Amino acid sequence: MNPRAILLAAGLAVAALAMAAPMPALAVGATETLSDPVLEARARAIGKQLRCLVCQNQSIDDSDADLAKDIRRLVREQLVAGKSDDEIIGYLVSRYGDFILLRPPFKAKTLALWIGPGAFLVLAGAGALVYLRRRARAARDAVPPLTDDERRRLNDLLGSG
Repeated sequence: MNPRAILLAAGLAVAALAMAAPMPALAVGATETLSDPVLEARARAIGKQLRCLVCQNQSIDDSDADLAKDIRRLVREQLVAGKSDDEIIGYLVSRYGDFILLRPPFKAKTLALWIGPGAFLVLAGAGALVYLRRRARAARDAVPPLTDDERRRLNDLLGSG
């Protein structure tokens, strides 16, 4: 193999690895950050606890959705106003409900959030088991039993008879 082909293959491999590697989302723009590093760190910590209501599987800190940007801005405004982390999170929960929390509390209203995925898996597994058993029973019942002539011929062929 010539050196140019090796370099090309190596370059392609590096490019593929770079594209496949998980990269942090850079959703928080430079214009959104606070000048006070302590407040900005608190804003980031709060943002990692809150779910983007548009994306639903990302924190508002990682999301580029307009609603996530609005909530990030609201968090930063309340931090500048002197609110505590708990007050900010409490305000957002009162406004959007427990679903805004990436880790909602375990209580009656959030029971479906906690038990729903497990219950779905159990029901799906039970449905698959019922389906496979019915399919096996149908396949077993579809083969008719041997007649006496077929049984005699089989025994003759096997030499046991």
